[in-house]
Amino acid sequence: QVHLLESGGGLVQAGGSLRLSCAASGRTFTRSAMGWFRQAPGKEREFVATISWTGGNTNYLDSVKGRFFISRDNAKNTVYLQMNSLKPEDTAVYYCAAGLNVAGPYDSWGQGTQVTVSS
Repeated sequence: QVHLLESGGGLVQAGGSLRLSCAASGRTFTRSAMGWFRQAPGKEREFVATISWTGGNTNYLDSVKGRFFISRDNAKNTVYLQMNSLKPEDTAVYYCAAGLNVAGPYDSWGQGTQVTVSS
């Protein structure tokens, strides 16, 4: 498994930006697909974005396309989620996850970081 630690969450006004980071250790990070997921109160966890281990294949939830961007730095064992033009409906706990391929399953999860977007 991969140990994951998220950071960068916080409170931001609608229209603002945040960048989440996820530092990884353990199983070879460079061979792991990485993903960001989120869970809002009273809702199920949903996929937000995924990236292949090479960084060449990315996928996004339709509602975040053009606003969120996932990237990774394999030299730093870190994956990022740049979130722009944030909306109140983006409010959720954001989780980083690692898996063997972008389609899953994702078998390692971070503890989550809260993102709150005020209107």
